[in-house]
Amino acid sequence: MLEPKYDHAKVEDHRYEQWIEKGFFTAGDLSKSPYCIVIPPPNVTGKLHLGHAWDTTIQDILSRYKRLQGFDVLWLPGMDHAGIATQAKVDARLKDEGISRYDIGREKFLERAWEWKEEYASTIRQQWAKMGLSLDYTRERFTMDEGLSQAVRKVFVDLYNDGLIYQGERIINWDPQARTALSNIEVEHKEIMGHMYYFKYKVAETGEELIIATTRPETMFADQAVFVHPDDERYAHLVGKHAINPANGEELPIMADDYIDMEFGTAVMKCTPAHDPNDFALAKKYGLDMPICMNDDGTMNALAHKYEGMDRFECRKALVEDFEKAGVVDHIEEHPHQVGHSERTGVIVEPYLSKQWFVKMRPLADEVLKNQNGEERISFIPERFNHTFEQWLENIEDWCISRQLWWGHRIPAWTNKQTGEIYVGMEDPQDIENWTQDEDVLDTWFSSALWPFSTLGWPKETADLERYFPNDVLVTGYDIIFFWVARMAFQARYCMKNRPFREVLIHGLIRDPQGRKMSKSLGNGVDPMDVIEEKGADALRFFLTTNSAPGLDLRYDETKIDASWNFINKIWNASRYVLMQLDNTNPALKINDLTPAGKWILEKMNETIRSVTMNMDRYELSIAGNEVYNFVWNDFCSWFIELSKPALKSGNAKEVESTKAVLALVLKNILILLSPYMPFVTEEIYLNLPVHEDSINMESWPEQVDAAMTHEEMEQMEMLISAISAVREIKNEYHLKPSEEIVISLHDEKGAVLDLPENLAALLSGMAHASIKADLHTEDVLSRTIDHAVLTVAMDELIDLNEEKAKWEKEISRLEKEVMRGEKMLSNPRFVEKAPEEKVNAEKSKLATYREQLDIARKQLAGIEKKING
Repeated sequence: MLEPKYDHAKVEDHRYEQWIEKGFFTAGDLSKSPYCIVIPPPNVTGKLHLGHAWDTTIQDILSRYKRLQGFDVLWLPGMDHAGIATQAKVDARLKDEGISRYDIGREKFLERAWEWKEEYASTIRQQWAKMGLSLDYTRERFTMDEGLSQAVRKVFVDLYNDGLIYQGERIINWDPQARTALSNIEVEHKEIMGHMYYFKYKVAETGEELIIATTRPETMFADQAVFVHPDDERYAHLVGKHAINPANGEELPIMADDYIDMEFGTAVMKCTPAHDPNDFALAKKYGLDMPICMNDDGTMNALAHKYEGMDRFECRKALVEDFEKAGVVDHIEEHPHQVGHSERTGVIVEPYLSKQWFVKMRPLADEVLKNQNGEERISFIPERFNHTFEQWLENIEDWCISRQLWWGHRIPAWTNKQTGEIYVGMEDPQDIENWTQDEDVLDTWFSSALWPFSTLGWPKETADLERYFPNDVLVTGYDIIFFWVARMAFQARYCMKNRPFREVLIHGLIRDPQGRKMSKSLGNGVDPMDVIEEKGADALRFFLTTNSAPGLDLRYDETKIDASWNFINKIWNASRYVLMQLDNTNPALKINDLTPAGKWILEKMNETIRSVTMNMDRYELSIAGNEVYNFVWNDFCSWFIELSKPALKSGNAKEVESTKAVLALVLKNILILLSPYMPFVTEEIYLNLPVHEDSINMESWPEQVDAAMTHEEMEQMEMLISAISAVREIKNEYHLKPSEEIVISLHDEKGAVLDLPENLAALLSGMAHASIKADLHTEDVLSRTIDHAVLTVAMDELIDLNEEKAKWEKEISRLEKEVMRGEKMLSNPRFVEKAPEEKVNAEKSKLATYREQLDIARKQLAGIEKKING
């Protein structure tokens, strides 16, 4: 039997381990149709956050729903090695020990990184268990396990041999602290208040001064030219001459190019090819040298002369101070601008010329775009995100895939020590002692892009790959459509000649109650494990999936988690009631014995099953969950359970058995419908049913029951429920006790008396505490429109008019005072001018409401006085 009180901690304890031990989530039943989701692999850098909880709960709901529908579901778990992020964490741990990775060397560092991975992978699995995720751990993968390493190497070699991977020098995002290139997704752009420095450059041949602006004076040591627009008459006479660089005295050629914006600043631009992507493009166009004035750790190199060894920002400060003393500074302006920061280390990213490995993206992207118009297209839910996806592919740039890290997939490229020949291959060179392997590793996204098929065994032709690829759906946030979804799309098209998944279900970001993105810097993050400890996983899961539509953000709201907990508690108490009525019996459902209330709740259940199934198939999980909520709270708990009590006490054996059978069936179906959302509590209640399988996980999705209910019977039940509600509202309105008897009648819209069947009339009388009469024999009546009828109440039996008059006079007095207070406040200029706008608007709204209520109260009093005076 269920405990008297719902305790989420007890309900959720140890249940998960039992599910795993019994293999409920292990895929491979070949008698069923396959359905596959691969988990977006979390990084082994720490604990899962609330976004992970949302993302994985959606996947779990879909997986559990499909199992209940009879599919062979593979939900494949795994984790990502997260190159730079994990290396940064291990570096920080070593720093706490007073050492660095350079002190212990690459091999020892990798040992420490693998130790970190095992530690945090274990933590993540524990969190998955707390969330109740129905994962098939027999197929768990890691982006650096042996099989995936082979997949990564094969793709690199194939792309290289097809001319789609090359080495080249480009301006890339450089993290001076981690000393590695970064992908775009690893760069966060933040607006900071910087400065625009205007410096004087002398023209060597004429002695004229050019004013040139820069936000990064420290890069001036690598300047190679000065550019103006060819149509700019102000500077046309200087083209071909030279400007003297005030940082080092070098003469810079003055050149013309229509890239220059004549409306921006002084319309004269210095060109620093190795430290700016636009300057790099100009240098390539005109064959300029590309010297680098900065070391890879962000300090200045020998080109900076006396500033050598200084940090880049220390150099900036010192150089500007020296320029001010020398009269080089024309003026300095404050200048807010977007500056890239490393997502992992937090330092400002340096645009930096570096020799890196790149993937030639245009042909790969074109293949994906071509197939987006055919049968093998990837369908986005919501559809609008397909535009986001295609737009990025249409404007794609070559992908820098090398990273200057130790943790990751080492690039399978070697250089011959004698000849300089490059070898790229699946196997190491035979005479390995004559070759040096590239020190770099691959961008984490390179291996993540293979996730939908490498996890299933590719490049081997495995049974899982044949059965479960393409995956059925990917669940992910809109923020990584560019960086991950698109890369999986072109790698699957290249390697598998297919799409990676049939559909992509997009969700938004979780924001705090003020709508801000959750972040460490704001300190507004929420640990899902803390929420689970306090409220339970079921409550968290139900909140996360019933408060936002696909593609939209979700605001974290603790009161709504409380509401979810209260809903679960409602189910718990209703289940206790049902189980007590069943008393371990298993009554058979006989359609011919159904009461009108039994038929009604079964029809409501059928409507719910139909609608929930339709919305689950459309990925409208919020709508589906809320429909079950409304059915449980309103139809089942508020009405059918109450309607069942008279039937169970009737003494009619058929009616009693029928009501019990309906209670048992509806409860069981409620549990199954809700089990994808709240697996723990539904399992606990399910296992207390008189008849059950070993687990709710072995059940089937509910089917509709033909309750043989006619249209007339449905209308009568709707009228009954509506009438009971109306009587209760009237009693509340007129301050009567719920048990106080009143006299009512029912008529159609033309005034004809309506006769309810005897059993329904008895229910109405008993539940509403009302006597039903055909004619009330009074003119003093109150009428309410209800479903399919008009309900009339004898008013003279309800109220004492003199008492009502006194009540309304008191209410009018109160409202007059409120109106007077509001008018006085809003006529005070000091309040209106100085108070916050929202406070003033709130007072205006209150005053309007009080005036409206006062008008109604005066009319009510006038009506009562008229009745008193005859």
